[in-house]
Amino acid sequence: MVDHARAARMAKRIQEIVASAIEREVKDRRLELVTITDTRVTGDLHDATVFYTVRGKDIDSEPDLGQAQEALLRARGQLRKIVGDQLQVRYTPTLSFEYDAVPEASAHMEELLERARKRDEELAKLKENAQPAGDPNPYKTADSTDKSDN
Repeated sequence: MVDHARAARMAKRIQEIVASAIEREVKDRRLELVTITDTRVTGDLHDATVFYTVRGKDIDSEPDLGQAQEALLRARGQLRKIVGDQLQVRYTPTLSFEYDAVPEASAHMEELLERARKRDEELAKLKENAQPAGDPNPYKTADSTDKSDN
């Protein structure tokens, strides 16, 4: 039987352990800019997927995703050992690492929303001084046209 609450608690604990281990115990300079964002554990508690992001060294520089992925793959065994020691469960879950693209997608969505807000403001300004095109009363009836012709 799957215990989702236990899997969620274990995922949270694994996230804390891996983040702490990357910061303090794993000696790889390529992991300095890696941030652990989320962890998901399968219902049988045998597999854990750790999501991460990578910052650039400077504000304008692009992060080196390949180097970070390589470093995480090399440290996977050491991280699993650390997780097993600290979790104290019968079976230590296998760790897999997946790049978390949510921050970039979120930033892109914010940019799109900002452009939409600006366009809405432009349209509101144009609408203030707008005049209807054509006749002021476009719904004339046959009776009203006969009276104006006389």
